[in-house]
Amino acid sequence: MATSTIMDSELSLNFETGVDPKGKPIIKSKNFKVKTTATTDQLHAVANALAALQQYPLDSIERNDSYSILA
Repeated sequence: MATSTIMDSELSLNFETGVDPKGKPIIKSKNFKVKTTATTDQLHAVANALAALQQYPLDSIERNDSYSILA
């Protein structure tokens, strides 16, 4: 049976920086390495604290994890 181990975790904050000529929102991301053991509540709190320091409004928050899969 295969097992997986989390290797890296990254927090991505997506900001709406404007609109393009077709009226679609322009989204820019800022990425931060975070501890793999960080909980969802902890990441949400950090994301909101960081977003308060930014020029543009926060559009979304994402967590991107990388895993190693072993057989």
